[in-house]
Amino acid sequence: MSVTLPSLSEIEAAAALVHSVMPPTPQYAWPLLSARVGTEVWLKHENHTPTGAFKVRGGICFMDDLRRTRPDVPGIVSATRGNHGQSLGLAARAAGLRCVIVVPHGNSREKNAAMRALGVELIEHGDDFQEASEHAAAIATQLGLLRVPSFHPTLVRGVATYSLEFLRAVPDLDVVYVPIGLGSGICGMAAARDALGLKTRIVGVVSTEAPAYALSFEAGRPVDHAVTTWIADGMACRSADPAALAIIREKVERIVLVSDDAVEDAMRALFADTHNVAEGAGAASLAAILQESESLRGRKVGAVLCGGNVDTDVFAQVLGGA
Repeated sequence: MSVTLPSLSEIEAAAALVHSVMPPTPQYAWPLLSARVGTEVWLKHENHTPTGAFKVRGGICFMDDLRRTRPDVPGIVSATRGNHGQSLGLAARAAGLRCVIVVPHGNSREKNAAMRALGVELIEHGDDFQEASEHAAAIATQLGLLRVPSFHPTLVRGVATYSLEFLRAVPDLDVVYVPIGLGSGICGMAAARDALGLKTRIVGVVSTEAPAYALSFEAGRPVDHAVTTWIADGMACRSADPAALAIIREKVERIVLVSDDAVEDAMRALFADTHNVAEGAGAASLAAILQESESLRGRKVGAVLCGGNVDTDVFAQVLGGA
């Protein structure tokens, strides 16, 4: 599946739909955070959405499109590590549709609970996201449900709305760091940047313990790699999506790898400097910025706090490990 990035009018239409459900999220330049990095840093707070992560924007747009174009669909099925599933669960509940979500064994207990609270039928299968995704495809056939991928043009259009908000509020960002899970967020950033005609450089961030997108970016083709990250479950991707990879290789300057230790440091820094909770993927952009702080002096830098859905015991362990 090739993906054409949405135009400005398409992103604005998606923003109007999203804002009918939730307000725009804020972006702040926190003084302590900027002092820590040594330059002006703006943080986009996607941890302030109704599901605690940016994915909800894509779910709202996907379900609206589905209701208009496929009113016969009895329900949907997808795979997730949590945020995508919450997004679909919220939107499906509003539409009165059945929503089945597959997660791997050992998934976040609190993300699982949040999905069930939204009416999701949760199934645990496999040891990682890839195995859960393959099982979701099989369930779609068995139950006659629509299989919703984690990367899709409508999802990109929806999540591009946070980048539209961010780049309109701070149009002179020199560079913005964006975590990569399966790619919708960073492709949405590229769409908004191009639609607004800005020159902001985009840097992707992945985990050293889930480097598939970084390896694929360098190789020019999808490269699989085992996932071992314990903290950055939102970036725990074993296989790069070919359509997302094509956009990333064209629109993104480079990809930075950050370790679990660096992500934990960034989670602590965000809580200390802004009193915001970030999940591992949500802190990854700051981890990369701290890693590259010397080269960023004098520049205006953006970071996407893409989600704050971290289990209480995990966050307590991270805070206690300073």
